[in-house]
Order: sequence, then structure tokens, then C-alpha cells
Amino acid sequence: MLNYKQRFIRFMVENEVLLFGEFTLKSGRKAPYFINAGKYRTGSQIAQLGEYYAECYLAHGVEADTLVGPAYKGIPLAVSAAIALAKNHGKDVGFCFDRKEAKDHGEGGMFVGQTPRDGDRVCLIEDVMTSGKAFREILPKLNGEADVRVAAMIISVDRQEKGTGEKSAVQEVYETYGIPVYSIVTLEDIIGAIEEGVIGGREHLPAIREYFERYGARVNP
Repeated sequence: MLNYKQRFIRFMVENEVLLFGEFTLKSGRKAPYFINAGKYRTGSQIAQLGEYYAECYLAHGVEADTLVGPAYKGIPLAVSAAIALAKNHGKDVGFCFDRKEAKDHGEGGMFVGQTPRDGDRVCLIEDVMTSGKAFREILPKLNGEADVRVAAMIISVDRQEKGTGEKSAVQEVYETYGIPVYSIVTLEDIIGAIEEGVIGGREHLPAIREYFERYGARVNP
């Protein structure tokens, strides 16, 4: 029986989110694989995706009062994860997301949903972390709203790539802020899934391993 990581990798391949070939990334690097989260477009896809986030949340023992989805990509992810936790695991947590600008009428404020309050534990939900930009943008908004504790951040894939230095964005967030970033899967998990026949792509393994040797940042928090 496949574990949730292996099921998620297969889910990505089946939905053409995880692709193999030759791709030029925003960084300019030539990569043998690509993660295209824009392929998640239907209700059934986002429902399943939320369940994988929920399984990751539970697997790492995260405890939070509210799931925060940084606008815009994080919004449906936080909502779907909150639904999955309530419906399938009996954990009813709040969810919220930030506005790009504070609203000065109606209910007002910077957040929509369960507004963070002093003492709340929050868990950030995002798709991937490349530079850590989304994290660094949402953190001051949260701190400006209330005295909250960020328990963790959950992303779908940790590409385990070096940033400007020798460390990945995930490692930098942990070292700078002391906040763990958990991923549903890592690049090493994807390599393992290919090796074990969970998904196809064995012909791409040499290029993936070479890319990982060149750009990989292996040590996780």
C-alpha cells in the first residue's frame, strides 16, 4: 500500500502538475523536472490536495488554531486543508487569508476569515517555497494584527534547492525565524518514487540526480 507521500506524487503526475523533460526556471537554471501547480483547477483536485495537506499536518504533529493562506495561491489551499481536517479527521480549525491592502470599512482589517488573535497558534499553508518571499510578506502582517505564534508552515513540494547561498529557502526560514517548514514531499521523495516504480520517469533519473548534485541543499531542519 502506498503511503500519503507516494500517493501525492502519483496524484501530481496524473494531473500533469509534476512534469519531466527540460525546463528553464525563473532562476535561469535548466531543470529536468517542473512543478506546475496551476494545473489544479477543479473541485475534485483541490479537495484531494487539501487532504494531502491535512495528512502532512497530522504526520508532523502540528497544532494550530488557524490555517493562514497567503494571498493569492495560499487561499484555496488553506480552505481545502481546513475542510479536510474537519471532515476526515475531526479537527475543526479556523482559516483566514490576508488582503493586499487593509480594508477600512465593513468588518475592516487586513485578514478575511478567522482573524488572528493574541495567543493564537497559526500554520501557514502555501504551494512551494522558492525564495521565501510569501513567508516574509505575511509574517509582518500577522504580527501587526496580533501576538500570534507561527507553529509551522506547510508546502506541497520542497525542491531542496540552494538559494543565493548554500542553503535552501526552507532552511533559511528555520534558521532565521525558528519556524519549521514541512513539505508533503521533497525532491528526494520524488526520486525515490521513480526508483521504486510508483511513477514512471526512470529515463530522467540521471538528469535529476545530476541536477540535485549541482543545486541540492540536503540538510533539512
